[in-house]
Amino acid sequence: MYRTHTCGELRISHVGQTVTLAGWVQKSRRMGGMSFVDIRDRYGITQLRVDETTAPAVSETAARLGREFVIQATGVVEERQSKNAKLPTGDIEIRLTDLKVLNASQTPPFTIEDESDGGEDIRAKYRYLDLRRGPLKRALMLRHRMAHEVRNYLDNKGFLEIETPFLIKSTPEGARDFVVPSRMNPGEFYALPQSPQTFKQLLMVAGYDRYFQIVRCFRDEDLRADRQPEFTQIDCEMSFVEQEDVLDVFEGMMRHLFKEVIDVTIAPKIPRMSWYDAMDNYGSDKPDIRFGMKLHEITPLVQGHGFSVFDSVPYVGAIAVPGAAGYTRKQTDELTEWVKRPQVGAKGLVYIKMNEDGSIKSSVDKFYTPEELQAVAAAVEAQKGDLVLVLCGEKRKAQTMLGVLRIEMGNRLGLRNPHEYAPLWVVDFPLLEWDDETQRFYAMHHPFTAPKPEHLDWFYSNKKEDLERVCANAYDFVLNGVELGGGSIRIHEADVQQRMFEVLGISKEDADYKFGFIINAFKFGAPPHGGLAFGFDRVCALFGGQETIRDYIAFPKNNMGRDVMLDAPSRIDDVQMDELFLRSVAPEK
Repeated sequence: MYRTHTCGELRISHVGQTVTLAGWVQKSRRMGGMSFVDIRDRYGITQLRVDETTAPAVSETAARLGREFVIQATGVVEERQSKNAKLPTGDIEIRLTDLKVLNASQTPPFTIEDESDGGEDIRAKYRYLDLRRGPLKRALMLRHRMAHEVRNYLDNKGFLEIETPFLIKSTPEGARDFVVPSRMNPGEFYALPQSPQTFKQLLMVAGYDRYFQIVRCFRDEDLRADRQPEFTQIDCEMSFVEQEDVLDVFEGMMRHLFKEVIDVTIAPKIPRMSWYDAMDNYGSDKPDIRFGMKLHEITPLVQGHGFSVFDSVPYVGAIAVPGAAGYTRKQTDELTEWVKRPQVGAKGLVYIKMNEDGSIKSSVDKFYTPEELQAVAAAVEAQKGDLVLVLCGEKRKAQTMLGVLRIEMGNRLGLRNPHEYAPLWVVDFPLLEWDDETQRFYAMHHPFTAPKPEHLDWFYSNKKEDLERVCANAYDFVLNGVELGGGSIRIHEADVQQRMFEVLGISKEDADYKFGFIINAFKFGAPPHGGLAFGFDRVCALFGGQETIRDYIAFPKNNMGRDVMLDAPSRIDDVQMDELFLRSVAPEK
């Protein structure tokens, strides 16, 4: 045996025992006639002691140790004279009787500490070293615990974990597919699944009424902090259910995860909010409800006063930022430039300062009297000391810009505590989105989402305005301004599914080619069914108090979708290209 105990296991009760540990050298230090070595594994750190009683050969070996050497250390557990309350093993140390170097190490390119001196790029290149650091170990341990508790909960609810294929048919509708050439079928390609959507519906047709899978999914899309080209979902589906049945089961799952993983008790009933209320009040379909600062429409109050910017748009909205009336001219100018960034997209920003002395100062003073500005402030529920921020434009775009500004001000004011949790169900989404550029409807979720039964007359109408009124039987689980999961009651009747393809401009021939297998399956007794998928990486990150998911994935990609450790993607040789009947074409400049 290389070890009798782990480096995080020993306590004062082990004093007097002879033990053997194995791990990595965290650090070595000399203090007078003694030297100390910290040995580390994934369980913790233990201090080793070398003193005048230590055998010369052991002392000589200890003197040669460098950072990240792999060692085996044997000795007697003793009580430390100077205890370290920051370590679970801080009451004891090991007086060495034997020491072996199992493998020497080059000096690592960055320090293996919680706060490393390595930049993101260098740590990504040496990811296997970065994974030795405490924060990443804790992140992956949380991920493991999360997966374990998901399986426990769903197993107790009668769900079966069933795997679905990774090599499937390409059905490009939404994000781009990753495609895989088939050597045995020249000129034909598989796609990697963006989700197991059609397979889980087929499992419902097959009679497996409660399915789940912690599954890898793939999307060829632009990346950001909470998005990776390959990611993991908690994918679930249920038969013979309505929306409330699904929400109850997975509300229970999230309550279970909060309690078992991070010992947090959430409200017994998670609030529900319609998509329309979310957009009107928060400017987002994934609102952060930990703080107020709601959106208010002020269009009737500000139009007709000669200010052409407001007079020329259909919507003017505002938020009241608490306690920010003291913003200087420099700060408001900076905020104006901030909203002009492409990520926000505003052309400018109007402000109204509600000074503590009761006076009002605005960037549009010459167009509005103090009484008129006071009426605006009252409409947005601003108090003395608040700063009112105003944006305008087409309604949904302006609301979205205000929503982004609201989040930014929440960050600046410290209103978004990562250890405060405010879950929410967003429901009653529009089923369809109209795109002016292509002059066609797109599914807001996916083409298998059922319309609400009470909206079927509109769904079968050929009028654009009727189709825009149709709500989906869909729902998203939102936590702290992040969409953690979403799903819907599915279409289970072949004629309704065919109508959906028709509304989306997918011809019968195209629908049969892309989705014929599921349309045919619906003809053989498909039960009513629905489900949802949670973004497992996002759930882990939010429970860990982080916004980025990379630390919760063992080997993530960078912002360009590259694995800089493996240097992938990479070119393949001519032999492989020939086997796959492929040729490389240089992109146009």
